[in-house]
Amino acid sequence: MENKDKLREIVDGCIRGKRKFQKQLFEMYYGKMMAICYRYAKDADEAQDMVQNGFIKVFNKLDVYNFDGSLEGWIRRIMVNTAIDQIRKNKRDPFLIEDEDRIQNIEEDVPFTGDEDEYYSKLKAETAIKAISNLSPAYRMVFNMYVIEGFTHKEIAEYLGISEGTSKSNLAKAKQKLRSELTEKFANLSENE
Repeated sequence: MENKDKLREIVDGCIRGKRKFQKQLFEMYYGKMMAICYRYAKDADEAQDMVQNGFIKVFNKLDVYNFDGSLEGWIRRIMVNTAIDQIRKNKRDPFLIEDEDRIQNIEEDVPFTGDEDEYYSKLKAETAIKAISNLSPAYRMVFNMYVIEGFTHKEIAEYLGISEGTSKSNLAKAKQKLRSELTEKFANLSENE
């Protein structure tokens, strides 16, 4: 839980450009924001760039933060937007899919089966994070926005400038690739037991 008075002091100090307070804010949220950006990045260096760019935006926009919601949630949203913007900037169009006609044949949200849930719960978080980081930028972004950040396909489509069908397709393909990779990793773990 955030101490409101201490947070106000830190935010006010950051707005005044005081490095001491900027450092405190950075250190308070760095780990969590790095974890968020790492889900979108292809590697740790790219995630670090996203975090740094995100904090620059945070410091530049702190004067509009009004303490209505949690500061962490506000910073998190900036980090997600920064990560998405950076991926868009680095890739010409990561959302192209091979065959637009196939969109209609893909189920919107294919759930993992009960057996898969049991198997995957045995895997370490590191394995899952690694598998997500192996997804293409488009699949990883839609997967993170939908599954982790809680965006709807409509919101993803509007934010990324793609169709809802492309968002659904990318999510389905991301799940398919994750299922395949994690099943293979689990099979390897089972053989080694």
